[in-house]
Amino acid sequence: MSQISNDTEFKQALQPLDNTQQRVVGAMFVKHVLPLSNDIRLINVVKVATHPGAAKDELSNALKSARAVMLDSHTRCGAEGNWTEQAGYFVARAAVAALTPLTQSKAGGPAWQAAMACRMAQTSALIDTADTTQTGNKWQYDILSNYMNA
Repeated sequence: MSQISNDTEFKQALQPLDNTQQRVVGAMFVKHVLPLSNDIRLINVVKVATHPGAAKDELSNALKSARAVMLDSHTRCGAEGNWTEQAGYFVARAAVAALTPLTQSKAGGPAWQAAMACRMAQTSALIDTADTTQTGNKWQYDILSNYMNA
């Protein structure tokens, strides 16, 4: 497979992936934005999610933990619109998406949902900064291209 360069190619490359591949790729996206979350529970969640041979009970516990982080971070966002906390919420939401089985996932599958939540996390974090050096979605294209070419 060649280098992915746009969202159409990105989404097409994600579609044929099986449940494990969707989870691993989605978790790789989450790992990239993990610094946007203050919750250390997500470190273990990502570690489990990126392991292709993770046991069913490990995955179940990781999903429960990611959901707990998502709920906790959502309540910390508050009505004031704390964008840093909002970024953490989206990181947790991406972890939940990555760990959600393909049959229970929303449109596009777990990796696509994780990718979209990661983009929201980055957008939220950027609102509080004046950083204009972000490279858009290229990092996701690179992660998926490297995974597919490995």
